[in-house]
Amino acid sequence: MRLKNRLFWIGGFIAFFLDQITKYWVVQTFRLDQTLPLLPGVFHLTYVTNTGAAFSLLSGKVEWLRWLSLGVSLVLIALALFGPMLNLWDQLGYGFILGGAMGNGIDRFVLGYVVDFLDFRLINFAVFNVADSFISIGIVCLVIASFQKTPSSTGRPQ
Repeated sequence: MRLKNRLFWIGGFIAFFLDQITKYWVVQTFRLDQTLPLLPGVFHLTYVTNTGAAFSLLSGKVEWLRWLSLGVSLVLIALALFGPMLNLWDQLGYGFILGGAMGNGIDRFVLGYVVDFLDFRLINFAVFNVADSFISIGIVCLVIASFQKTPSSTGRPQ
């Protein structure tokens, strides 16, 4: 049996695995709020926790966000299993979003918060994690896919 939308599953697994392994490493290696400047003033690894969504939006809304992560994950899995065969960019985009949603969702269910550690200080950006990165990359993939789709027929003769 051939797995439908194979790149979706591969992308989702890679995103989830990289997210969880990097978070595990950070939790085992750093103390909370500890920072390691890799490029001082530009990029640091800083271990923080986040009870909200990206950029600490909805901070303290873990209960709601954990169910949102689960819902998004289930919808994406259903799309890959029961929906049409997706093109390359859609498969990667939805797969990366699934992996990121599952990575942060697991944190919310198990820990009650999300582990963040990627700290770009040059642009004073919020501290984030690999799951957030893959969700963003997934969105870029979906934008690329949207430019590659042919416009649907309007039913009017040309």
